[in-house]
Amino acid sequence: MAEQNIRSVVRKLGLNHTEGIGDAVFYGPKIDFVVKDCLGRDWQLGTIQVDYNLPERFELEYIGADNSAHRPVMIHRAPFGSLERFIGILIEHFAGAFPLWLAPIQVAVLPVSEKFNDYATQVAARLAAAGVRCELDDSPEKIGAKIRSASLAKIPYMAVIGQRETDAETVAVRCRVEGDVGAYKVEDFIAAIRREIDTKSMNSLVAAKGAVG
Repeated sequence: MAEQNIRSVVRKLGLNHTEGIGDAVFYGPKIDFVVKDCLGRDWQLGTIQVDYNLPERFELEYIGADNSAHRPVMIHRAPFGSLERFIGILIEHFAGAFPLWLAPIQVAVLPVSEKFNDYATQVAARLAAAGVRCELDDSPEKIGAKIRSASLAKIPYMAVIGQRETDAETVAVRCRVEGDVGAYKVEDFIAAIRREIDTKSMNSLVAAKGAVG
């Protein structure tokens, strides 16, 4: 009955599937989600298992709409399988260059020199307040070294701040993929960043939008 119920579900959903006849499982039949990594290897990640057995053994019951006792069906759900294996596959797949919404640091704020640190601190605070994971590099390093460091760390966006940006209250945006994409008003940059995060886009919406004149 459990096997047939699972067959009915995958057929109803139109899932591309094969049956692993004779595979060992605990509790009852299950759906395995198999993913190919960047090297073409197959990995079992998520599993969903239908269990009619343990509710019986634990004598589980609930009161239904008819005010009578019913036995539930237990569903064992492991959406990522082994979390460590899932994270390992994810890191390999992106080679550490995560899309914006997954990146540990989403924006690096880079003042050209120490005299622009105050404005850079304000920009970093506004990004953080908008829920953007950012990092302020206020070290005495030259801007070229700061950009190189952020690039090697595979940070998706850099907000470079010099005299022009401080005077105009903008940021000069550099994208990890497209390179320099021009100056943005801080609020416009934050809006574009949030849109890319919220939609989980794989492409740069900041670069696509275009900068201020």
